[in-house]
Amino acid sequence: MWLLDNPVAFHLLGIPVHWYGIIIAVAMVLAIELISREFKRKGFGDDIGYDAALWVIPIGFIGARIYYVLFEWQYYAQHPAEIIQIWNGGIAIYGGVIAGTLAILAYAKYKKLPFFLLTDVVTPYLLMAQGIGRWGNFVNQEAHGGPVSGDFLRNILHLPQFIVERMHIDGVYYQPTFLYESLWNFLGVVLLLLIRRKKRNLKLGETTFLYLIWYAFGRFFIEGLRTDSLYWGSIRVSQALSIVLFIAAIALIIWRRYHYPELPNYADVQGHEEESHE
Repeated sequence: MWLLDNPVAFHLLGIPVHWYGIIIAVAMVLAIELISREFKRKGFGDDIGYDAALWVIPIGFIGARIYYVLFEWQYYAQHPAEIIQIWNGGIAIYGGVIAGTLAILAYAKYKKLPFFLLTDVVTPYLLMAQGIGRWGNFVNQEAHGGPVSGDFLRNILHLPQFIVERMHIDGVYYQPTFLYESLWNFLGVVLLLLIRRKKRNLKLGETTFLYLIWYAFGRFFIEGLRTDSLYWGSIRVSQALSIVLFIAAIALIIWRRYHYPELPNYADVQGHEEESHE
């Protein structure tokens, strides 16, 4: 796929427009549209999705970049001008999730909306956006695993040639861990939406916890294959955080069900169109 051979898609008024940014933008626009439709379906008005995006997206991006820079501070302290160069990669999803969650919490309080309603609507499409966004890593030839053979990519994984070629970096073939995570995320989107739609006993907040369980489980194993992990000492940060989130999400589902059996089901929470225009 020759279009993706260059990380720069085109130049606009002399300014390079990177494929990474285009892919991220497409992922965000699609996620916002689907989130807005879900709010509309539940009777809250589709403007909530667009309104919340104005809070969550910039804060999430800032958080994702700060998280990455902090764990790579030894490098960025020597190259401070590169701190803002997110078009070259270097944003951490977990940092974005943490910052975005805080932004949703603030938005929920401001709008007097249930926090877990917002996160339950958002998380399946956030996972979808994460799956799309990984293809930005593909274009940048980053977020890959260790060396493998070309035969492994072609005849064991049966990957299309354009992926095989892009995983051939400086004469070496690498594990396409970006692809593993992207496919894991897309499968998670399907499962989350099916469970959320079919299981009427899914409590408010549990779509969010299932997102954390699914993503953390997959990320733990995929992170172990990567060569560009962020470290805290000898510990891979994303693996450690994945363990914490996985256990915490399961524990919170059990704890909430035991202590708050009266929690409403996600499917039963409905709003009124006029409330979203107050």
